[in-house]
Amino acid sequence: MTAHIVKKDDKMAPVTILGLESSCDETAAAIVRSDHQILSNVIASSSEIHAAHGGVVPEIAARAHLDTLEPVVRRALAEAAISWDEIDGIAATAGPGLIGGVLVGTVAAKAMAQFHDKPYYAINHLEGHALTARLTDKVAFPYLLLLVSGGHTQILLVKGIGDYERLGTTMDDAAGELFDKGAKVLGLGYPGGPAIEKAALAGNPKALRLPRPLKGAAHCHFSFSGLKTALAQAFEKHGAAHSIADYAASLQAAITECLGDRINKALDIALTNEAFAKDPVLVVAGGVAANKAIAATLDETTSKRGIRLAVPPAKLCTDNAAMIAWAGVEYAFLGTSSPLDFAPRPRWPLDKTAAPPPGRGVRP
Repeated sequence: MTAHIVKKDDKMAPVTILGLESSCDETAAAIVRSDHQILSNVIASSSEIHAAHGGVVPEIAARAHLDTLEPVVRRALAEAAISWDEIDGIAATAGPGLIGGVLVGTVAAKAMAQFHDKPYYAINHLEGHALTARLTDKVAFPYLLLLVSGGHTQILLVKGIGDYERLGTTMDDAAGELFDKGAKVLGLGYPGGPAIEKAALAGNPKALRLPRPLKGAAHCHFSFSGLKTALAQAFEKHGAAHSIADYAASLQAAITECLGDRINKALDIALTNEAFAKDPVLVVAGGVAANKAIAATLDETTSKRGIRLAVPPAKLCTDNAAMIAWAGVEYAFLGTSSPLDFAPRPRWPLDKTAAPPPGRGVRP
């Protein structure tokens, strides 16, 4: 990133950032101030279109972003009741994600930045999730992060802006993918996370004996593809012998137990970091963080160990532009912005030095 400092009378002035998010099936724009105020947070989802296909279709998503981005930005400005003169910079997701959608948001942000003579901030979508708790809960560095979304399941020690140590990642499917694929097996539709959670409320989580992949392993990595296969095989074998609610509850319980086990291992490692151990905080971010059963289990886990749990509101856990705008705020106060020739990235790891875990199909 290049230098850009927002100053007023030789002091850092309050910063107001417009954020854009278009990495998957949500087209979003938000305006956030450095005093932690979200002035607007507009989200237009194309999930209903994708539901007919059982998942996100990249080309359809990109076209939806093209059609929707301009009115979403106009609405965000209107709801915030501010003019372009009051915007100090424009931040947009530049990866990782579906590259067609990322390109739409990136090109639009660069054009706005150039036309209005504002700094441009190319934001890593994962970093947007990672920093959300600093917007909502004012969490100080360092903290442990469980990032669980549709495409990513990672545990990272967040040491500072742009400074991440990955302790664990998925070897194959992410937890969010498992929810989506499990819902498809059970005929619950898309998106799968909310559908599984709703169905599970009426089910018995012990109805099926599903595996807990890597439970008790010495490392912090995840593997969910075997659990997906086990659910599909159980459904094919037993069918109506169990209710859909029982299948859903059993799957949710297995995912939750795996996440809790890996977090306990990660906490053991993180607590060897002296700075973290002084005020240990676990942050949970990403769309799966909105799952109440998972949140309850993690709350119990952290409470037993005397560790604070910070989970942003559900609307800020799923993909949104407020988190992207806030990441822009963080970089504005560092005095850095991005060049207009920054190239969008379909993959963009937070910890570029992390060694891949055993197995294939590793997500960044």
